[in-house]
Amino acid sequence: MCLGIPGQIIEITDQNHKLAIVNIAGVKRQINIACIVDEQHPPKSCIGDWVLVHVGFAMNRINEKEALETLQMLQEITELMVSS
Repeated sequence: MCLGIPGQIIEITDQNHKLAIVNIAGVKRQINIACIVDEQHPPKSCIGDWVLVHVGFAMNRINEKEALETLQMLQEITELMVSS
């Protein structure tokens, strides 16, 4: 099963290699943003974007509402698993 997790890009660490830091529920990770940048949306304009992260890559941009709802659902699933 593949699982993408929402995160927010907070820093561009290497524009040439398209690397950024993303905050996923308080955990900061370096990811590759090559799949979501182009000439109209260069790396430096990605700060603040919400993205779907899978195996170290930002796969797609998502809106903030969708990201926060998904993070909430993941938190609820975690709490159910811990309590059972």
